[in-house]
Amino acid sequence: MFYPFIRKALFQLDPERAHEFTFSQLRRLNGRSLQFLIRQSVPDKPTICMGLTFKNPLGLAAGLDKDGECIDALGSMGFGSIEVGTVTPKPQPGNDKPRLFRIVAAEGLINRMGFNNHGVDNLVENLKKTHFDGIIGVNIGKNKATPVEQGKDDYLICMDKVYPYAGYIAINISSPNTPGLRSLQYGAALDDLLMAIKKKQIELEKRHAKYVPIAVKIAPDLSEEELIQIADSLVRHNIDGVIATNTTLDRKLVQGLINSDQSGGLSGRPLQYSSTEVIRRLSKELNGKLPIIGVGGIDSVVAAREKIEAGSSLIQIYSGFIFKGPGLVKDILTHI
Repeated sequence: MFYPFIRKALFQLDPERAHEFTFSQLRRLNGRSLQFLIRQSVPDKPTICMGLTFKNPLGLAAGLDKDGECIDALGSMGFGSIEVGTVTPKPQPGNDKPRLFRIVAAEGLINRMGFNNHGVDNLVENLKKTHFDGIIGVNIGKNKATPVEQGKDDYLICMDKVYPYAGYIAINISSPNTPGLRSLQYGAALDDLLMAIKKKQIELEKRHAKYVPIAVKIAPDLSEEELIQIADSLVRHNIDGVIATNTTLDRKLVQGLINSDQSGGLSGRPLQYSSTEVIRRLSKELNGKLPIIGVGGIDSVVAAREKIEAGSSLIQIYSGFIFKGPGLVKDILTHI
């Protein structure tokens, strides 16, 4: 109800400054009795995916709470799952500022954050403190300084540390803002990475007597042939799920709009159609062999339903949440 006024004030600030201010306020509420100020009641809609029971199918996508600082506060808004990260083995500042831009006319965002985070050890300490009763996904990546050919080592380090505290682990190989990262989505490099991750998952399951599913997050900028190859690799290596999709480099729907010429990944409404088409094609190729978590431009009940109709078992929001506020969570869960 009040979010349009809050958004108007926040949008007067630089996007990253607005994010920092918002999170400073959420940290004050996180895990405290004042959390009732942002809590909202949503319908229970239990959904089984990757062997886990989600209290509802709507999650918060990775990238908003990179370090897991506000899981409880965000969870009180009704999300069935919250995906934190992307986190890397070592802390890193990310790319130079400014690195986050609004395309207000298209309800889109462009970011070139570059996996800015305080490192996996800091995240683990925050995960230990949370009381969120939903599923927590941990999105992991490689440090910028790590050569691509050694990238799998960073994923294995993060897996080892977050495994006891994660509901599921998301492997981010699709951000456009870490040089060379997207090359891990293809051919022998993908097979080598997935083989190592699956081997590590089996080892950690034995060590912790707990099975934590693995999902791989892919880009929307893939050809049909590349999608077919990725689907084949995911099935062959017994990966538990796929998250489709990350941000796009395609600018055709925002051409000429303010900030559209900024480099980085585009998210929000301009990504809606292309991400849905990737999900539809992927669903046809996978044929139920593993579930899809659909994300990209979900800003309404209809957009959420489109993702589900295309083949998503779960859905996630990010940019739509920034433009529409917590009310979007309730609207979607009330009507899907």
